[in-house]
Amino acid sequence: MLANVALSVLDEHYRAAWGSDNQRRQRRKHGLPNWRLVRYADDFVVLVHGERAPAEALRSEVAGVLAQIGLRLSDAKTRVVSFEDGFDFLGWRIQRHRKKGADRSYVYTYPSAKALASVVGKIRAATHKNAYRQLSTLLIRVNQILRGWAFYFRHGVSFSVFSYLRAFTWRRIAYWIKKLHKGLSWKKLLRRAFTGTTKREITAAGVTLFDPASIPIRRYRYRGAKIPNPWAAHIA
Repeated sequence: MLANVALSVLDEHYRAAWGSDNQRRQRRKHGLPNWRLVRYADDFVVLVHGERAPAEALRSEVAGVLAQIGLRLSDAKTRVVSFEDGFDFLGWRIQRHRKKGADRSYVYTYPSAKALASVVGKIRAATHKNAYRQLSTLLIRVNQILRGWAFYFRHGVSFSVFSYLRAFTWRRIAYWIKKLHKGLSWKKLLRRAFTGTTKREITAAGVTLFDPASIPIRRYRYRGAKIPNPWAAHIA
């Protein structure tokens, strides 16, 4: 909340500086650069349609606006990059790639390497041999991690990452079960320990391992003015 209050100075500054959508269209028509601020709490990106020089100038301008309220940009986290290089924002990797089987390039959003490493670390910690005593308890915890992560990243190019996460989690829990039943071969283990409807389904006490790849992918869902705004009625 405090970050939103403090950084509202950026919204106000650039709302006045960049003008209306009609003025943006006129700028683009005449080959002038355009900008768009995208912000969430204390994280933000400034998208530039134009050359690198205006983007570099905006970096200095943003630093000047923040200096007025006693804040400064992080040198480690602030970069000027092109969409070809890509950047991370709120756990997403945003980058332009050539579409497979086509000559055109598009901007894709998919889970960043850091976000994937984070959830993999949580799964690894949860499936440590001493973390839980019962399989059902372990499945409940792992399902909580997988379901929350997958629902957050379902609006991007995430299916291959979900499939990888499904395979990784299955192997981790399978090895956890194997350590619990020492001396059993994989063939006997599949027959005795995996009690789901299929030999690759892990179930215990009515709890089944969640499959992140089962989450429907709804890419680039634009809501625009449909996003609820609790302030609109109050202002009116």
